[in-house]
Amino acid sequence: MTSISPSRPAPALRRVLAHGLYETANVLRNGEQLLVSLILPLLVLIGLHRVHTVTDVVPGIDVVVPGVLALAVMASAFTGQGIATGFERQYGALAYLATTPLGPGGLILGKACAVLCVVVIQILALGAAGLALGWSPHASGLIWLAVVVVLGAAAFTALGLLIAGTVRAEATLAVTNVAWVLMGAAGGTVLPLNHEGTGALLLLLPSAALGEGMRAAGEGNLAVIPCLVLAGWSVLAVLAARRWFQWRS
Repeated sequence: MTSISPSRPAPALRRVLAHGLYETANVLRNGEQLLVSLILPLLVLIGLHRVHTVTDVVPGIDVVVPGVLALAVMASAFTGQGIATGFERQYGALAYLATTPLGPGGLILGKACAVLCVVVIQILALGAAGLALGWSPHASGLIWLAVVVVLGAAAFTALGLLIAGTVRAEATLAVTNVAWVLMGAAGGTVLPLNHEGTGALLLLLPSAALGEGMRAAGEGNLAVIPCLVLAGWSVLAVLAARRWFQWRS
């Protein structure tokens, strides 16, 4: 009689990547998330470009495109992941997945991988639209653009998960959507803020730091202070999530 050896879980990296691909596929199949993460930023890009052709109130395409890319990163990392995680937590799926071989850490890493995958798709799609409209970024700034995107995705994913793990799903839906609109419209994301007076204080917001970093990268420069601001928000959000995040609502 042959003995049956117990099955072993796949290596940790394979588990994380598999969950990341699963989460990415869910986002790409979700019409509402595609609307927020891709369609709305594209409409903002086209609308601001059309306004600029009529009046000088709105900056040119070289300023608008990096801001719209920042808005898209926020949509995926903050709004999309926050809402999805909030409802997973409310329905008990989050606590169940945390007990599988994936584990809590693998679950979070898988979500982070999904955010990066969706962000890459957003950058390619919106960047292509920007190039078609006349955007001409410095080639040397593409590396800095990648650095800022990773820092921004980390900061806003941590903030989205913090909200999703501390309030009810309905509140997460409202808070993340309203915050995304406010930060995009007046938080220095799409359009630059004044660097004097109150505007200088608002530059400490993660939305403003992401927008400033993206615009500097488009010009071929690395904005060190905005990058440090994003890193600081990432650390604070992660520490807060470790303290107050609850796997069940």
